[in-house]
Amino acid sequence: QQYSCLTTVTLILTILLTVATKETDGFKRFMRSARHFNYTVKVLGRGEKWNGGDYISAPGGGQKVRLLKSALADIKEEDKIILFIESYDVIFSSGPKELLKKFQQTKHKVVFSAETLIWPDRHLEDKHPHVREGKRFLGAGGFIGYVPNLKKMVSDWSGEDNDSDQLFYTKLYINPEKRKSINITLDSKCRLFQNLHGALDEVVLKFEDGRVRARNVLYDTLPVIVHGNGPTKLQINYLGNYISNVWTFETGCTVCNEDIEYPGVVIGVFIQQPTPFVSVFFERLLNLQYPKNRLKLFIYNQEPHHDQHIRSFLENHEADYQAVKLIGPDEDLSFCFSGSDMCRDDIDCEYFFSVDVEVVLKNDETLKILIELNKPFIAPMLTKPGRLWTNFWGALSADGYYARSEDYVDIVQGRRVGIWNVPYVSQVYLVSADVLRSELKADDLFHSATLDADMAFCSKVRDQGVFMFVTNMHTFGRVLSTENYQMNHLHNDLWQIFENPVDWEERYIHENYSKIMKDNIVETPCPDVYWFPVFTEVACKHLVEEMENFGQWSGGGNVDNRIQGGYENVPTIDIHMNQINYEKEWHKFLLEYIAPVTEKMFPGYYTRAQFDLAFVVRYKPDEQPFLRPHHDASTFTINIALNQVGIDYEGGGCRFLRYNCSIRAPRKGWALMHPGRLTHYHEGLPTTAGVRYIAVSFVDP
Repeated sequence: QQYSCLTTVTLILTILLTVATKETDGFKRFMRSARHFNYTVKVLGRGEKWNGGDYISAPGGGQKVRLLKSALADIKEEDKIILFIESYDVIFSSGPKELLKKFQQTKHKVVFSAETLIWPDRHLEDKHPHVREGKRFLGAGGFIGYVPNLKKMVSDWSGEDNDSDQLFYTKLYINPEKRKSINITLDSKCRLFQNLHGALDEVVLKFEDGRVRARNVLYDTLPVIVHGNGPTKLQINYLGNYISNVWTFETGCTVCNEDIEYPGVVIGVFIQQPTPFVSVFFERLLNLQYPKNRLKLFIYNQEPHHDQHIRSFLENHEADYQAVKLIGPDEDLSFCFSGSDMCRDDIDCEYFFSVDVEVVLKNDETLKILIELNKPFIAPMLTKPGRLWTNFWGALSADGYYARSEDYVDIVQGRRVGIWNVPYVSQVYLVSADVLRSELKADDLFHSATLDADMAFCSKVRDQGVFMFVTNMHTFGRVLSTENYQMNHLHNDLWQIFENPVDWEERYIHENYSKIMKDNIVETPCPDVYWFPVFTEVACKHLVEEMENFGQWSGGGNVDNRIQGGYENVPTIDIHMNQINYEKEWHKFLLEYIAPVTEKMFPGYYTRAQFDLAFVVRYKPDEQPFLRPHHDASTFTINIALNQVGIDYEGGGCRFLRYNCSIRAPRKGWALMHPGRLTHYHEGLPTTAGVRYIAVSFVDP
């Protein structure tokens, strides 16, 4: 077997490490554990022929001493501490900080690992000094010490490469004068080094707080380094399944995908029309579980409105990817061809993953899954919520348009699960670079006098004999509806509650809202006042920014032509939802998300969630800091905090006078719901600094 030479670790800045002529699995395991604990590793003797013996037929290892002596000669800083260790059968169990601390606690300049058994010369047993407790015999597989002491220790070496390093160091140690001069001791209780030979019954795994370590139960110590010396390779292999946090109860396997050779992928992102939730698309793109250093991005954008979303994404994450190419609305380039062309011309590209921006990839393993299916052309099945629409056709009509296959509904509804050869896919697919460079190398793949681009592409793919597959073996996501998407607001996604209700909810409804009904998380801070989460941080931010962008805040006077009768008894500085054309969407929100809570909290009461007034109020110390006591013209009122006390403003809150009960720290995104008339006479407490925003609805007036 090719044996390791030596490992040298400098705890101040540098680690020096020596191995034999090839990088075995054991060496890779060692390196992984070193990286895990932030040891810096340098390899000595790499590529040099191993002449140090195999440690099985006869002692050896002198080549390690020669290499160490040479390496030490190049180190001039005498205050450095060097760790010298085997590698093929060694695992780190903790980091340099603990190792250095334990070394310094020995109060010696050189510390060797200790063994239960003496080797290679048993006749030297009586010459070893006795220890009060622990192991007596020196192990040459690991030691740590200061540079001057180590230089002195190896200065007399003149042996051959196949001479015994163990015997050389042992003779130094058993010589009282040299032992004292060099200041050598043994790590007798295995606080730094654990040699397994002769000690298998002493070592167990210790699982605690998400970490796994080796524990010596005989001495109750936690060694930093574990060495499977001698005939203990199977035991070090077993320990290596866990130590260095390879597997823990908390995380499971942490290295299962580390050595996978991920193919290079060009991801083509295509924005051809105004589309909702584009910023969310890029968030999901970023969250794809695939190494970013194996990904290149091609982004084609035909819509100027979305330039801001792309810029924001690239400003923060362009450096994460291997390369990024952006084609903007002003550049004249065939979007369909150019993305695949980037892959076709890149020798490192093995797949092209085409994704339209209206695709919602909920499964962050999508790219991995498609690659692992090993098809030249494959698409994930996507649907539109509540519909039988998908991104594939099961059959074609006689004139080449859509036709429903007899198995289409069963595939869409998951009654038949598998990989399906289909005549048409759109919006997202993975194609191998080999196919792009051979069957699909024509420059007119997306052009036809009679067919749209997607249909023309699929027709030419079929004509080239390339099978298009779609898989429904996993749930991958959905496709957004882009119809009726308007761009006349600052945050147009707020208006998507009708067109894309699932995506609207994911973006704007609090993650704990669903627990209101099943976990009863509604709080009652004051009598008949109910407090529950409803909006996300993003919803609050977008609503405030939308109002400030509109900018037409009321003057806070009693005369108000926006309301019936033109007179407001208790005026606020506000903007009404109907001023930004949001009344229909707000009514839908109240009906879908507030009415169910109302009916739960007020048993027997049924609400249609109608409102005369819904508005966002702004409180500022120099504008309108508070609101005098009043009743609301409602059956019940909803008051949603849109920013955070202590961060965005100071003071504020609501006081119910009849109960002398105040809520002074409203939670951002949480709604207060209380009766409006008669019982809940209340006031808005003064905002003393910053700006406070709340969204108010008088429901069932």
